[in-house]
Amino acid sequence: MQDHDLPPEPVLVDAEAHSAGFRQVREARRLELVEDYVELIADLIGDAGEARQVDIAARLGVAQPTVAKMLKRLAEDGLVQQRPYRGVFLTEAGQALAVEARERHRIVESFLLALGVSPDVARCDAEGIEHHVSRETLDAFRRFTAART
Repeated sequence: MQDHDLPPEPVLVDAEAHSAGFRQVREARRLELVEDYVELIADLIGDAGEARQVDIAARLGVAQPTVAKMLKRLAEDGLVQQRPYRGVFLTEAGQALAVEARERHRIVESFLLALGVSPDVARCDAEGIEHHVSRETLDAFRRFTAART
């Protein structure tokens, strides 16, 4: 990459634009955990027909009480239903959010692969990036990847 290809040196933007960027990041962080849970629950249901708290904890590498607390929050938000002795199931809203999160992950991972990132690294990096990119950026990733195939 040549110097003329680089963006100009950063300049301090006005306070309103600056705070808008930080608000966007905070909102993405808030939603990141929710999206990770619903996406995992959808995957577990697809694989085993249900998502059990113990399986969620094992996949996320957290303790079961942590999962129980988050599932309570997801239920209060209308994203999951918990059935005694049957596990956790997504509501329509939870399923829609899982589909959206999975699609964002697919777009980011495909973009990284198109850049030459190894499959394992692309999968892991996409897991973090997917929550922090705008619709505009996702569309650019999609166009870039489509142009290369």
